[in-house]
Amino acid sequence: MDCNQCEQTPEGGCTTVGVCGKEPDLNGMQELVIYGLKGISAYATHARDMGYRDPDVDGLVHEALYSTLTNVNFSMDDHVDLAMRAGDAAVDVMELLDRAHTQELGVPEPTDVSQNNVKGNSILITGHDLYGLQQLLEQLEEVGEEINVYTHSEMLPAHGYPELAKYDSLKGNVGGAWHDQRVLFADFPGAIIGTTNCVQPPREEYRDRFFTTGLAGLEGVESLDGYDFEPVIEKAKSLPAVDWEQDGTVTTGFHHEPVLDQLDEIVDAAESGKLRHFFVVAGCDGPTPGRDYYRELVKAIPEDCVVMTTSCGKFRFNDLEMGTVPGTEIPRYVDLGQCNNSISTVKIALELADAFDCEVNELPLSVVLSWFEQKAIAVLLGLLSLGVEDIRLGPTVPEFLTPDIVEMLNAEFGLQPINEPKIDLQEMLDEPVSAAPTGPSPADD
Repeated sequence: MDCNQCEQTPEGGCTTVGVCGKEPDLNGMQELVIYGLKGISAYATHARDMGYRDPDVDGLVHEALYSTLTNVNFSMDDHVDLAMRAGDAAVDVMELLDRAHTQELGVPEPTDVSQNNVKGNSILITGHDLYGLQQLLEQLEEVGEEINVYTHSEMLPAHGYPELAKYDSLKGNVGGAWHDQRVLFADFPGAIIGTTNCVQPPREEYRDRFFTTGLAGLEGVESLDGYDFEPVIEKAKSLPAVDWEQDGTVTTGFHHEPVLDQLDEIVDAAESGKLRHFFVVAGCDGPTPGRDYYRELVKAIPEDCVVMTTSCGKFRFNDLEMGTVPGTEIPRYVDLGQCNNSISTVKIALELADAFDCEVNELPLSVVLSWFEQKAIAVLLGLLSLGVEDIRLGPTVPEFLTPDIVEMLNAEFGLQPINEPKIDLQEMLDEPVSAAPTGPSPADD
């Protein structure tokens, strides 16, 4: 390809990383694939740390990196195909990680978790690494230290896993999504552990009590040797005990297995008209404007509907009291776990489609996602590769997707940007919104 805009190899290929500026659509598709590969690789790393591996997923990552970063292919059709294959790999790696978590930590069980209630000498752990949390809890039990452990952000679902919940030292959750950490961590009086990619450069107020583990690392922050948490434990012991008294709980710990245990009741409720629609409102949160949309949407969803969620986007609305579908014992709010647990929404949808003898896209099911970084893109590619249609995405469409790519994704999959909450809700329900929204939470008073 002779674009006359970059240095070329003797074979005529570009020497730049990524497609040059003359090919914005190809560049956008490459960015889409690379973001997805980063998310896939993060999930694969967690699974690999627990002894689980999928050679086909690893092979696709290697192939896709070679194809995108070396500019060996300038076919738009091939790039679209590569994105869908990356989506297939995202599904496979989410299933792999789910298998690792459930076989090693047990099948999650719905549970109410104490929120922002901190006592004694404490450790706060953030990120996604459930295996790392297990190692911390085991080490605390071995040394017999009375130190309380609290989760933050995407670690909240840990409380639903039986092999983690059995430890007395695992007490509750603190804070919300990943982006509150620079304020929260400055106030939190204990030691702090950062895992995975969702960590921010620390403020000086807590730098000396902040540690990272695994692949996560920050300048000026002590990096732990493997999963040796002795430095964290010693730091927590040296800090003053605390007593934060804040009432409240959040619910987590659902998984497709306990949800599908209610399949007969769900089908009966739908056929009798008690249960009208399923919503998946999930994704990666961020500090950018426009994200109040997700709270307003969930508040407006009628009482005869179920909201399933994953990822840290749930902190926009998981304090709302939603109860059960009227006339049933079916919970209206179902937190399926971390972003990688998005595979649970797929498994539930497939079982519902089988029960109703229809295709997934014929179900009364709507998907609304928020995105911020690579794991959200991996999940999106996974859903698209499975043929899930009419996904709404926000708060904005990723800037690396050109208008032509957005038009292609809309034509092929019905992918579309979010609008106003009540407009979107009316379209998803295919009728005017008449039911009253759920009652306000304390945060709305």
